[in-house]
Formats: sequence, C-alpha cells, structure tokens
Amino acid sequence: MFKFVMVFAVLGVAAAGVAHVPHPQVSHPVGRSEDVHAEVKSEHSDVRADGFDADLLVSNSIQQASSGDVHGNIHGSFSWISPEGEHVEIKYVADENGYQPVGAVLPTPPPIPEAIARAVAWLEAHPQAPEPVHHSHH
Repeated sequence: MFKFVMVFAVLGVAAAGVAHVPHPQVSHPVGRSEDVHAEVKSEHSDVRADGFDADLLVSNSIQQASSGDVHGNIHGSFSWISPEGEHVEIKYVADENGYQPVGAVLPTPPPIPEAIARAVAWLEAHPQAPEPVHHSHH
C-alpha cells in the first residue's frame, strides 16, 4: 500500500507542477515556450484494493499512464516531444526486480558474449550443493 501512496504523491506533484505557471524569475533553458502555459487535458485515477490505474495527458504532448497490482508491481509509460520535435516514449516495469525502463532513447548494454551466456546457463542448471557445516567440539 505504501508504494501506491508514493506513486500517487509523485503523480499529484507532477500534475500540479504541470498545471501551474512557473515563477517568472526561474529560467528554463531547455523546453518550449508553450510548456509554460501547458494545461492538463485529462487526468484519471482509479485506486482499488487490488491495484490502481492512472493516466495523465497534458496539452504540450506529455502523456503518462500506469497501472499497479496488489503486490506493488507497476507497469507504465510516459512520453513527450523533445526540443528537437521527436516523440520520446519510455515504457517501464517496476517490480521485485526494480525499475526496468525501455525506450529507444535509453542506452542499451552490449550483448553478453556467447561463452559467458553458456556458462551462466550451465551454473543455473547445476546449482552447487551447500557445503556441510563442520562443528568442532573442544
């Protein structure tokens, strides 16, 4: 339940921050002039005992959608238009394995060499037996 509260606290701050015009003395070197006047076009959230669904659409093409289950696993995506005019989208899963984002703009690790992949597969298929514990009696 705590994860749900944190997610909605973050979503609430993000939605509130997007809807308000920033302080005039704060400079924003990156971004487009229409971002200052962006408004929330639609916002939906449904929190249930077995999970949640939420989505947000802002007039400057920022979109966010997420859903979670009773175990705290979350699936979602967010997207925006870059200053260069490109559509950027990140999809993610957040579960017992951590936050796992996927997107064309994210760097990807090089492939695992075949010999190492075979060694890892062999080790997983042949787990070592635990070493016996020797107790010494004095």
